Amino acid sequence: MQNKFNFSESPEPHIQRTREIIKKYPEIKSLMGRNPSTFLYILAIVFFQILMAVILRNQSWWLVLISAYAIGAFCNHALFTLIHECTHNMVFKSRMANIWAGILCDLPLALPSSVQFRKYHLKHHAFQGHYEIDADIPSVWEAKLIGNSFFGKAVWLLFFPVFQLTRPPRLKEIQFTSIWVWIDSVAVISFNILLVYFFGWMSLLYLGASFFFSVGLHPLGGRWIQEHYLMHPPQETYSYYGPLNKVAFNVGYQPLLMGPHISRRLYS
Repeated sequence: MQNKFNFSESPEPHIQRTREIIKKYPEIKSLMGRNPSTFLYILAIVFFQILMAVILRNQSWWLVLISAYAIGAFCNHALFTLIHECTHNMVFKSRMANIWAGILCDLPLALPSSVQFRKYHLKHHAFQGHYEIDADIPSVWEAKLIGNSFFGKAVWLLFFPVFQLTRPPRLKEIQFTSIWVWIDSVAVISFNILLVYFFGWMSLLYLGASFFFSVGLHPLGGRWIQEHYLMHPPQETYSYYGPLNKVAFNVGYQPLLMGPHISRRLYS
């Protein structure tokens, strides 16, 4: 593994960066805190995605895929951002309420994600850069397989959801299943069965493709590279300030996310 990754002996930088940002821009503190109105966005996007799935139930597969790429991916990516808010308990004060809100976000994603994301993401914050604990770090075999070519990286981004699913088994210190994982799985699978029963497979194809595109080879896919993959100049995170922030709840402002979580940034 020593030949596959660059290792740093420097202290984890995000805590110090947070202190520097707050010292330089103390007004940022006014943006920190829970925002229960986030739940209204969750309800609206979940309803919209289900409505789109119903509308497309009798359409051709190619129109369903185009709609998923052009519309659904933006909606599902927004739901991932809102799951992130729930993970940090920035929607409701109650941890349980945030978990349920995350599960609601999962319904249009077609795959249960929020509870597992909560588990691995919180470890990612606590042990960032630790290969045995941080799920955001690619596996050694993954880096070796993809290599450094443009084509290899494009394929990697195209199948990014698949690669992410292969990482948890290496994280031996994190329990893979829990009662909440099963609750989340049952809720999403039951929803999928009902969707197919009443509206057909094209409705599920729309939601599944929206999920796949939202974290894959799509303009939004750059976020997964921006956050924790080194470019130039080399640093742990990069910010994105472009127009896609408007449909991604400003998640591109990455350095602000690394310290005390900023919920109200969603609506600025």
